[in-house]
Amino acid sequence: MRRALISVTNKDGVVDFAKGLVKLGFEIVSTGGTMKVLQDNGVACIAIDDVTGFPEMLDGRVKTLHPMVHGGLLYRRDLEEHVKTIKEHGIHPIDLVCVNLYEFEKALRAGKPMEDMIENIDIGGPSMIRSAAKNFKDVLIVTDPSDYSKVLEAIENDATDYDFRLNLAYKAFSTTGAYDAMISRYFAEVCHDDFPDTLNISLKKVEHLRYGENSQQAANKYEDAYVQKSLLDYEQLHGKEISFNNVNDLYGAVAVVREFGDQIVTAAIKHSTPCGVAIGNTGYDSYMKAYEADPQSIFGGIVAVNYKVDKATAEEMHKIFLEIVAAPDFDDDALEVLKKKKNLRILKLKNLDARDAKYDIKYLEGKVLVQELNTKMIDDMKIVTEAKPTDEQLSDMEFGMKVVKYVKSNAICIVKNGVTLAIGGGQTSRVWALENAIHNNPDKDFNGAVLASDAFFPFNDCVQVAADAGIAAIVQPGGSVRDQDSIDLCNEKNIPMVFSGYRHFRH
Repeated sequence: MRRALISVTNKDGVVDFAKGLVKLGFEIVSTGGTMKVLQDNGVACIAIDDVTGFPEMLDGRVKTLHPMVHGGLLYRRDLEEHVKTIKEHGIHPIDLVCVNLYEFEKALRAGKPMEDMIENIDIGGPSMIRSAAKNFKDVLIVTDPSDYSKVLEAIENDATDYDFRLNLAYKAFSTTGAYDAMISRYFAEVCHDDFPDTLNISLKKVEHLRYGENSQQAANKYEDAYVQKSLLDYEQLHGKEISFNNVNDLYGAVAVVREFGDQIVTAAIKHSTPCGVAIGNTGYDSYMKAYEADPQSIFGGIVAVNYKVDKATAEEMHKIFLEIVAAPDFDDDALEVLKKKKNLRILKLKNLDARDAKYDIKYLEGKVLVQELNTKMIDDMKIVTEAKPTDEQLSDMEFGMKVVKYVKSNAICIVKNGVTLAIGGGQTSRVWALENAIHNNPDKDFNGAVLASDAFFPFNDCVQVAADAGIAAIVQPGGSVRDQDSIDLCNEKNIPMVFSGYRHFRH
């Protein structure tokens, strides 16, 4: 008679699965809590200690780690010597293993103490999975409850061929790999090792994307299971499939919005770069200011906000073509308005204040760069000129740095009264970025505005261009060996300059 060993933490569907196996001619071997559930539901089971000849011991730490189990899993049916060995030792073949693991991730999310986390590290389960998966040609390994019906159907139809078994084994090794990666990350954190020699990051596919950066590139969205709350946790309420670029742009939008805390803010993003950002007294006020900041670039862009969208704001959003509108909430009548556009993606943001993620990862054709996320903003607003900024200018300086942080380097942002007037970025020269920002906005009045730069000025040319445009104050990180040249010209022009202390390159 064929034998199945069942030992699961997640017992969803296991009773029906076991009954299905029995119907197909399997006898069931089981352990502890799983055996009790099966027996309580009328499934006859052989206890694991009757197989091994040893009782479960050490509070269940040792129960399946035994040659009577692993010999039955690992012996090759096509090798005469293996067959002879198991017969000599009275080892019964195990033809199917159904195992899922202690819920380490669940314990992590619950914030369990170290002692509990240790007890949620499964040893016997991964060992059985790996043994069965290694010998997949002879042993069916089932680790996912969603596969129960598929496995029963395949057995019934004699369709458990090589490819079927191989795919189950592939899923099994993926399961143990992700499990070990999670534990490794936990110990790295406990040991305060931010950049371990071996950085284990396991990614789980969560969403098929419409296409990649270009339509000829396939793409999917994955998530790092170790990160409990993500800035990109959302519920899609309406619209067509999300694309790679949509997700990338969405991150840029919500990351900008997050920087403003309790201030009412709207961020419009195009090609992952801010094109209109504004704070306001109301959501409607904020949106209109952001729209008017650059009514051309916002077309076909993404809008993210940190307020509940009302009908009046939705009606304004509805007037133009937008790819995405993302907000923490929507009034019912606002949703009704926005849903009139069939393809508009409406996203309800879940964790707009999330900062659980640790790494910024760039995969470069086999080489991977890993850095900390840039969570800093301003070290110290150090006034370095004779002229002192007003409180209003200081406020706009902080606003400008929050926006320019998310513009492609070299980056310039010109702001006034909590609204972006012009943004320049992605240039090989900082002064070109500034000149482009000014020249591309000939209708804007820059008199009295504040200029924010993502990095220091290596020359004083940006100060000259800013002064010629009527810009009244400048904030930049500082740190160039030629800082004094810019300070001197600011003093000559009576322009207050402030050093923020942090640069924000975004290449």
